[in-house]
Amino acid sequence: MSADSPRPSKTADSTAVEMTQLVMPQDANNWGTAFGGRILSWIDIAAAIAAGRHAEGPVVTAAMDDVHFIKPINRGDVVCLKASINYVGRTSMEVGVRVEGQTWGGQSYHALTAYVTFVAIDGPDGDPRPVGGLTLVSEEDERRHAEATERMERRRERRAQRAERLEG
Repeated sequence: MSADSPRPSKTADSTAVEMTQLVMPQDANNWGTAFGGRILSWIDIAAAIAAGRHAEGPVVTAAMDDVHFIKPINRGDVVCLKASINYVGRTSMEVGVRVEGQTWGGQSYHALTAYVTFVAIDGPDGDPRPVGGLTLVSEEDERRHAEATERMERRRERRAQRAERLEG
């Protein structure tokens, strides 16, 4: 449990989300591949559920890092989104989402990975509230946490640079 939060520390596995969608005709462009915006929407939903489970309450999306589509997902393919907490700050959390496409023949392919930052809020007023910590139990958890810590530092640097440009 963190010193300033009454909420318990949790493992990434205890709040992980696996969500599947089918790319229907209305989800695809004229080339027969899934709209990027539709995939981003599904990412935000899966990540929000994982973050909300960890925070034990409402969360809001604060940022989504650069998203690079590795492979298009075709109309008719199944999309599997796997979301889990990588990093927890005082009120914020980074959720990693791996997106895989799956053909009906059973072949799976990595389509993209995204990192989404959420802030836990107290509800009606929307003020940030503290969340419980993240318990790292595996080498994979440790690796993902270390990488997330580096991304969080880069986000802080970018925010500081933007603030300097706005002041200048």
